[in-house]
Amino acid sequence: MVTWAVNALTLPSVEINSKKFCNQIYEGVIMAQNLDLTDIQGNIVKAYGSFGFLKARYLFLSIADGDRGRAFVGAMTTKVTSAERWDKKSSPLVTTNIGFTFSGLQALELPTASLIGFPEDFVMGMKKRKAILGDDGPSDPENWDKIWQETAHIWMSINGKSIEAIEERYQWIVEQIEASGGGVTLLTGHRGEKGEEDLPYQDASVLYDQDGKPSAKEHFGYTDGISDPVFEGQTNNQARVLGRGKLTSTGGWEPLATGEFILGHIDEAMEYPNTAPRPDLLSNNGTYMVYRKLHENVGSFNRFLDEQSESFPGSKEMLAAKFSGRWRDNGAPVVNAPDDASKTEWDKKYAAADPAAQRRMLTDFNYNDDISGAKCPLSAHTRRINPRGSLEFGVKDAFDTPGALVNRRRILRRGLPYGIVKDASKDDGNHGIIFMVINVDIKRQFEFVQQQWINFGNDFKQGNDRDVLLGNQSAQNPGRVVIQVEPGSGKPPHFVTNIPRLVETRGGDYFFIPSITALKMIAGGIIDPT
Repeated sequence: MVTWAVNALTLPSVEINSKKFCNQIYEGVIMAQNLDLTDIQGNIVKAYGSFGFLKARYLFLSIADGDRGRAFVGAMTTKVTSAERWDKKSSPLVTTNIGFTFSGLQALELPTASLIGFPEDFVMGMKKRKAILGDDGPSDPENWDKIWQETAHIWMSINGKSIEAIEERYQWIVEQIEASGGGVTLLTGHRGEKGEEDLPYQDASVLYDQDGKPSAKEHFGYTDGISDPVFEGQTNNQARVLGRGKLTSTGGWEPLATGEFILGHIDEAMEYPNTAPRPDLLSNNGTYMVYRKLHENVGSFNRFLDEQSESFPGSKEMLAAKFSGRWRDNGAPVVNAPDDASKTEWDKKYAAADPAAQRRMLTDFNYNDDISGAKCPLSAHTRRINPRGSLEFGVKDAFDTPGALVNRRRILRRGLPYGIVKDASKDDGNHGIIFMVINVDIKRQFEFVQQQWINFGNDFKQGNDRDVLLGNQSAQNPGRVVIQVEPGSGKPPHFVTNIPRLVETRGGDYFFIPSITALKMIAGGIIDPT
């Protein structure tokens, strides 16, 4: 599984009735932390894909005048979607959310005393953090879509249940841009399917199977979006926490602290995040978002997998699973189905299980019995992204919690695939993942994972070996990884060599996602840091 994008589409969505949530107490309920869901933007709490919003459109705008820019933000607040719970009757056809780069907040004329409270990584922006992120070679910002040669101030997302609903909301936003009289401009420069380089928005959509049904696949063929983190206050369903929260000392699962993902709440260190600007009303219930357009080199992936599988002691699909940590067809965890024979048995059990048991089979696991990586390699993508407490390497009682080295690095993933692969033997075209990350500390969470766990392997005792799927391999220094075997088995490990760069960055930046209250304060020009 490539853990980038598809918003848990493989998991049946959990329908939550607001009255039941507030009034009913039953076995398995999590006593959720009180969150003002009407004040939090919806894309923070909800993975829209699991609610039937299968298509999206992303816009980027520039602000030329502070007064008219604030008036535009004021108009947007009337359409911004909150995290308020939906039932089947109240679910909208389209959602809208908004965020700002640091230069955007400057253009909106926030007070200096507030601006100096933002963290350095956010202030610098993604381009200037390229050395940390490994955005070199074909991923260097000079090779990004033309729009990223401009300065984006505002990010807006439109997620819809139909392209018609998206188009209607898009036209309304365009009308507000025109009404600003030049105070706000919609930036162009997105790449298109026909080679265009001047499109005014980035479209995204789930992929569809041969029967025209929406799937949870991404362009490399992996089933995606299975175990996004769950935090306190996000759900009242204990089943959703299994394998998606944090490991306890007894081997169970609990939701992560809300403060890892939303400002103004206690984090895993039992502190309030130190990345919050002043005043509290500006930062509370807000967060930071990382937006990255990632192009997938499908031709290179297919050739590489074919070449490497010729010498691998197993099937091609087994090797693909070892790269990811999950099998491509249904997301089966490699740690529980480490070879072709065990995968066959796992599939039989999965097919016979009810939906709740299937969810548990996909998410409720750890690496306690696989410290050596003989089942799920230490280079596997999902193990790199979420080590599930395994970084202690078998040392008992080393920490108060088995996730002490992991829980503060978790990230919420949002976004969708974009484009269509027209020729699976080539790398060109316009297709990949719109990868969005929600976290309160970009440096501690996203940047650490990207730099230390994807582009280095020291924490996994793998030296400089990179993540196969996302690592910034280069033609001058192609990557390699080791697929471990059981210690003492007498079998040799398998070496995967000449790994090409399979994913390239084509744009992105860091955005602050304010609360609804903060949006209204920004629009009204009434931010008072004193």
